[in-house]
Amino acid sequence: MVQLKVRKFGNSLGVVLPKEVIRRLQTAEGEHLLLVEAPGGAYSIAPGDVTFETKMEKVNDIMDRYRNSLRVLAK
Repeated sequence: MVQLKVRKFGNSLGVVLPKEVIRRLQTAEGEHLLLVEAPGGAYSIAPGDVTFETKMEKVNDIMDRYRNSLRVLAK
């Protein structure tokens, strides 16, 4: 476990990732990371996958447009 400290950056809050965490995530400056909420309220950080993010945007759009149909099908 790595303890991070929340800091103020301008008008925002953020954390600084230690070199070891950056190396293990295989990430670099400017790359995307995903903050994923797990059951129970815990969070994990994973390297961002642009294709996954694009697909999830499409899924969310479909779910919004066909909400009623999906609700009927779920019964």
